[in-house]
Amino acid sequence: MNKKRIAFHTLGCKLNFAETSGLSRDLETDYQIVDFTDSADYYVVHSCSVTAMAEKKCRSYIRQAHQRNPEADIIVIGCMAQLRSEQLSKIEGVKLVLDNSEKFSLKEYLQNNSVKLNDHINISNILKSREFYPSFSGSDRTRTFVKIQDGCDYFCSYCTIPFARGRSRSNTISETMVQIRAAMENDPKEVVLTGVNIGDFGKGNNETLFALLQEIEKSDFNIRFRLSSIEPDLLSDPIIDLVAGSKIFMPHFHIPLQSGSDGVLKRMKRHYDSELFKNRVNFIKSKLPHACIAADVITGFPGENEEEYEETFSLITQLPISYLHVFPFSERPGTLASSFPDKINPGIIRARVGKLLELGEIKKTTFLKENFGRIEKILFESEDNNGFMSGFTSNYIRVRTLFRKDLVNKIAEIRLDTLDKENVYCYSPL
Repeated sequence: MNKKRIAFHTLGCKLNFAETSGLSRDLETDYQIVDFTDSADYYVVHSCSVTAMAEKKCRSYIRQAHQRNPEADIIVIGCMAQLRSEQLSKIEGVKLVLDNSEKFSLKEYLQNNSVKLNDHINISNILKSREFYPSFSGSDRTRTFVKIQDGCDYFCSYCTIPFARGRSRSNTISETMVQIRAAMENDPKEVVLTGVNIGDFGKGNNETLFALLQEIEKSDFNIRFRLSSIEPDLLSDPIIDLVAGSKIFMPHFHIPLQSGSDGVLKRMKRHYDSELFKNRVNFIKSKLPHACIAADVITGFPGENEEEYEETFSLITQLPISYLHVFPFSERPGTLASSFPDKINPGIIRARVGKLLELGEIKKTTFLKENFGRIEKILFESEDNNGFMSGFTSNYIRVRTLFRKDLVNKIAEIRLDTLDKENVYCYSPL
């Protein structure tokens, strides 16, 4: 009997990708998994709602799927499904909209004949959910993302994530270790611990992220581990000390700043001030001088005057940040910030974004040059990109070389001594 064909497309965060991978594995026995660009009987769009652009992309992929096969059933899951279910259900071709809890029952919806795929919407109050659904990505043998936490209790004034993902929740340490070992059956060379707010791991279980990292550290794992984005107020000295003394945790931190102005941070309802962020960055560098520190920043938040913007620019200029991810403020319906007065002119926002992007390039160049001449270990990835391949050092510096099959998923020791015209290090074996 011919199997029905099903295709997935994932938008947004690494957490979404890990969950899509889990859903796909759950279906691969009974369905033929095909590429989203192929003709399929079902198209599943795993949506993101963090910005207006993310929602626009979701609608675009739905329309592409419908054009590809007008007879196919399109199923939308994820954060936009949670927040914009009625809007999505009206798009031609959409037959099923599942929220961030119901999406884990996708197989049952497809196989249960009592549920008709016909503009069916199943949206629950995610804020009441206490269920944690573990998952991990499994198609890439270089790197796997293991979901260790979901949801967020911070309710920042600009953010829809608590309304889309629910309250913070996670498995126990022992259950999480089982998931990590399951993910390692695919023989990845690197595991990234991911979630919405991973610093909150263990909340409700009387456990902590630090305790989980200790358990991983004393295990028999002989691969790389990285932490995904972690809030500055939850990035404790013991966590930094553990990474500094570890052979398996990589010296790589992603810390959301959002603003360097205490006034803006207060209006954003963030849980720290600029001094705490500065302290975290400097403490990391005191323990790990060559650590990579990436930061996120939002500019154009309502009421952000020139002085507050300059406070952000000045703080970033002073700090040894390696990479800067810059986002223009995106007003999200239903958030507290959407009702704030003193909206910033789009032209001013674009100008501020441009200056911060330039500063980010300066920071990146400084970081790369600080590492010039160092011997590092790089994990090469499998992608053949126009005859080239690349990989990352332990401190997340990208290195590029001509594609060589013998280097795929291998760790090689190199000297960082050749930067090309695109500011990328070239492979220089010892």
